[in-house]
Amino acid sequence: MPLAAAGVTVVLWASAFVSIRSAGSAYSPGALALGRLLAGALVLGVVCAVRREGLPPRAAWRGIAVSGVLWFGVYMVVLNWGEQEVDAGTAAMVVNIGPILIALLGGKLLGESLPPRLLAGMAVSFAGAVAVGLSMSGEGHASVLGVALCVLAAMAYASGVVAQKPVLAHASALQATTFGCLIGAVACLPFAGQLIGEAGDAPLSATLNMLYLGVFPTALAFTTWAYALARTTAGRMGATTYAVPALVVLMAWLTLDEVPALLTLAGGALCLAGVALSRSGRRERPGGDVAPTPPPVRPGEGAPAK
Repeated sequence: MPLAAAGVTVVLWASAFVSIRSAGSAYSPGALALGRLLAGALVLGVVCAVRREGLPPRAAWRGIAVSGVLWFGVYMVVLNWGEQEVDAGTAAMVVNIGPILIALLGGKLLGESLPPRLLAGMAVSFAGAVAVGLSMSGEGHASVLGVALCVLAAMAYASGVVAQKPVLAHASALQATTFGCLIGAVACLPFAGQLIGEAGDAPLSATLNMLYLGVFPTALAFTTWAYALARTTAGRMGATTYAVPALVVLMAWLTLDEVPALLTLAGGALCLAGVALSRSGRRERPGGDVAPTPPPVRPGEGAPAK
């Protein structure tokens, strides 16, 4: 189930890049982030009310607040802004330092182990992300401001994930996501005027894409992310997101008729190979300790729990 939840997350996050292209042409970075977060918070709030989840425990609020401001708020605004200043390939390369930062911060602040297979897999995936980015850059531009914004987005993303990890020991995945999304929306309220003004002029397709971003890549994908994160280490979850560039290439090929170059395909394959390598080997407990490798299952015995 955690692996399936992670799969749902990366597929929906990959689809977000296609929707952002449409919505981002009509909405400014802050307005797009606020609209997305408001839609996500509304859906999550309804689900929480139906399930009677209630408020998270007091011990969870600090991490929820930090992840809400940094990951749901700062990350979404800064990434939208950065992608207007640099070409898509450069943005993909720079933002993909995020999983590396997650692994390093998880080891430093959460005491998570950094097994060789994880580090090797991340190195392979990052090389693939660089290949995808180079193949997508073309004749694009890359301003100093744009690169700096993408670096800031990666830092906010990594810090938000590491802040969310301890929260999941006290609150459910739905609680952590709902209130993190709500705090992010509150942090983006200064863009409310832009959102209202731009919504009147935006084409219906752009607004629908913004709502899609809020319901699926935000409300659903962030919840499945939190569910999986509660059951593994932050480093391994971060490495899993390296599958996103490969899926983006495939989705752009199928939906936008953008035929990928050979370098793009090779980079996507490296991303997937690195994810597989990072998740292979011995199992890790949620706290970061490595569980002993179970003995082989003899005929007639049940398989060990995952």
